[in-house]
Amino acid sequence: MKRLISSVIIIFLLAFMIGCTGKQAGAVGSEPDSAASESASSTDGPTSADQKPVTLNLYQSQNITDSEYKKLIEEPLKKKFPNITIIRTNATTATLDEVIATGNIPDFFYDGLNYHKYQKLGLLQDLEDLIKKHNFDLNRLKSGIIDSIKNQTNEGIIFTLPFSINTTILYYNKDIFDKFGVPYPPDEQITWEKAVEIGRKLTRTDNGINYVGIDLENGPLRIYESLGLKVLDSETGKATVNTSGWKRVLDVVKSSFEVPGYVQGDKYIYDKNSFLKTRNLAMRVAPLANLIGDLEDARAAGQPINYDIVPPPAFEENFGKGSELAMHTWYISSQSKHKDEAFQVISYILSDEVQRLLARNGRVPCIENKELEKEFGADVPSLQGVNTANVFKAEPRIFHKAHPYEGDVTGFIQETYEEIALKNVDVNTALRNLEEKINKKVDQLKVAGK
Repeated sequence: MKRLISSVIIIFLLAFMIGCTGKQAGAVGSEPDSAASESASSTDGPTSADQKPVTLNLYQSQNITDSEYKKLIEEPLKKKFPNITIIRTNATTATLDEVIATGNIPDFFYDGLNYHKYQKLGLLQDLEDLIKKHNFDLNRLKSGIIDSIKNQTNEGIIFTLPFSINTTILYYNKDIFDKFGVPYPPDEQITWEKAVEIGRKLTRTDNGINYVGIDLENGPLRIYESLGLKVLDSETGKATVNTSGWKRVLDVVKSSFEVPGYVQGDKYIYDKNSFLKTRNLAMRVAPLANLIGDLEDARAAGQPINYDIVPPPAFEENFGKGSELAMHTWYISSQSKHKDEAFQVISYILSDEVQRLLARNGRVPCIENKELEKEFGADVPSLQGVNTANVFKAEPRIFHKAHPYEGDVTGFIQETYEEIALKNVDVNTALRNLEEKINKKVDQLKVAGK
């Protein structure tokens, strides 16, 4: 009671000061009872509409459809913070460099774990002080999230906070399986080798349509992550690809390329459009968010896909584990004039209230609450009848510590796939070539001082 009386007195004193000076005592983020201080569910009504209007510029690098953005971010924030306007720029509209060149630097960013990207741009904000200032409870986040974030820096800095977890799963088109009389993949993890064998039964031509059983062009990333492998040594920057582990990965890839009918001329990549549009791809290993929004859009357009999902493949000794902990996350710009407001927005998105909304709309929540997992996909028509329990069967690994040059060299892996698929290069030679290309590029970057 004494605390309540003291708070009321303070509020009246602030109101008196504002009236005398004509100045706003605090914007959204500086209110001690703001959404950022909520450690559990955010159930209070919208913040007062008489607060000073604030415009936050958001740059979106990672995938989120317009309908998802409106439902999961825009609408909840409008209700909670009617004084805050968010202007969103999508990477498909302008690159981040182009936006920065205009001088209109975003206040915050929607991306993945890209520490070095924002550090190089001078836009990285350490969130520790904001976390303490707004009493944000990190213990509410799922295991592995903060460790993955801190793991990116030598100092263990918390430079980003999550939006949702982008779990890897295996999508499959039930109609293609039915067409060729092949049993569906089981609801438990299978090996990568078994996945390729199932794909072999579905790779065939029928009525002029070339069907492909499983695409591993995107899969190898998930394969080497499932073994905890890296491309570069996080300290030395030397290539770490010419190893028995990497050979095991590329042996699986090569076996998929060797399936008769898989490589068609110079085509060996079957992207998500093969699953969504041409619909000649039976199975696709991909992050959850890579397809869920598009599948719902297809349903809404009157072109639903008869699909289901199962846990991602793994090597047998790693059953129960998935790929590394992939997340869509929020960064606050070090140059923003509205850091408190941006943090308050992020903390509200991490409330039980909004995370439940995410879960019900097909995004894996990043707070520790098993009840939300039970509600996963409840509001997504295209997820009805889908075995959504399979989303949570493979535990993600801690995200590895990335080297600053990692993003500059991973493109060489694609060249390695091409060598194996189209030039019939053996795996050992392909790995030696990959190692040489990576080390040469790293040396060039070091000389250039980048």
